[in-house]
Amino acid sequence: MFFERKLYPELLQWKIGKYRKPLILQGARQTGKTSLIKHFGATQFLETAYFNFEERPELGQIFKDTKQVDRILHNLSIIYGKKIDSSTMLIVFDEIQACEEALNALKYFSENAPEFAIIAAGSLLGISLGSHKSFPVGKVEFLQLNPLTFFEYLKSKNLSLWNYAQTTTESFDALLPGFFVEFIDHFKTYMICGGMPEPALRMVETMDMYEVEKSMNQILSAYALDFSKHAEKTEALRIRYVWEAIPAQLAKENKKFIYQTIRQGARAREFEMAIEWLEQAGLIHRILLCKKPSFPLSFYSDLSAFKIYMLDVGLLRIQTRLDPIIFKEGHRLFTEFKGALSENYILQSLTAQFDGLISYWASNGKAEVDFLLQYKDMIIPIEVKSSDNVTSKSLSVYAKEYSPRLRIRFSLKNLEFSTDGLLNIPIFLADHTRTFIDAIIKKEFR
Repeated sequence: MFFERKLYPELLQWKIGKYRKPLILQGARQTGKTSLIKHFGATQFLETAYFNFEERPELGQIFKDTKQVDRILHNLSIIYGKKIDSSTMLIVFDEIQACEEALNALKYFSENAPEFAIIAAGSLLGISLGSHKSFPVGKVEFLQLNPLTFFEYLKSKNLSLWNYAQTTTESFDALLPGFFVEFIDHFKTYMICGGMPEPALRMVETMDMYEVEKSMNQILSAYALDFSKHAEKTEALRIRYVWEAIPAQLAKENKKFIYQTIRQGARAREFEMAIEWLEQAGLIHRILLCKKPSFPLSFYSDLSAFKIYMLDVGLLRIQTRLDPIIFKEGHRLFTEFKGALSENYILQSLTAQFDGLISYWASNGKAEVDFLLQYKDMIIPIEVKSSDNVTSKSLSVYAKEYSPRLRIRFSLKNLEFSTDGLLNIPIFLADHTRTFIDAIIKKEFR
């Protein structure tokens, strides 16, 4: 079985693009980059010439010996076993971060052989690009693959429920009670396995919690090995300290990142590089405090105050050692750790939909809005409520002070858009947030 990814249509657009350049597919380890690329190659090309620079490090010598595209293609054809044809083949350079020369060679393909369709990917490509001083600007295209969204997961698990959800984007009518309960049940299973394709696939196919846990723990182990393999020993230890401290940070009422939570006496200058490493690796989201919700948000960001969330809610759940049996206990899965799992999920969903900056807002300890979203000509305050209690002092304080045209609250209550500009979205419909906002803009704000 293969999860249908929302990024697939963008790959199609890249393939037929008039000014196509080599494509770099970014994303953290285990988000499904290789599977997606191979599926794309199998469905859109006669053949895929696949080269993995970690599995076959000797490939690197080809790119060290020459910068001439013809010679590179000739040598790759020998290894592949037949001539690589520009009209019928997709060329894949996987784990390209293991060969700096191959990464740099993409510019020569762009300049001298644009007819060849080339996709490069790698598990720690963000770190490689950050340190690759000679990498040419404007010679490649980029796409980002995030963890599976809930609706990518749901489409494979329950297609009829997925189809029903599409009708909610056409109106703001409340969901039928039976469907609402069914959504909650499936959403709980997603919160257990998260958006990493391998454990998600095991959840869809077998619901075997032992296998799901095993798969997720293997991913965490792979990340820990990356820390040691790709960072200096001292820095690797600091990266691990930060990574392991994230659940404790999010379990606090005030989720602002406090260095003292990492270890006694910790200081910012010791761990800034570790946080940056995790960010470039795509393993965390750093959300800055916004002092004033005005355009652009980046201008009013406080670089010294931030919250850190993990790239995937399932990995956060297993990092907290929260037993999957909890999904049977009402809504406890959403409320544990001060609602950290719910907040992490919402941020994960928002970052998959919006390119703009996401921040958070606080007012001198009196109120704090979970997220601020800059979208089109609006700054939208967002609150996450992980239970049926949706009272929000912070959102009210913000609304009184800044009078936003639209406010969003995620909760376990039904879909509703009130006349005062408050949009309540059931937490399991978070993947439709952009569609809801666009519908409101078209109907109410035009």
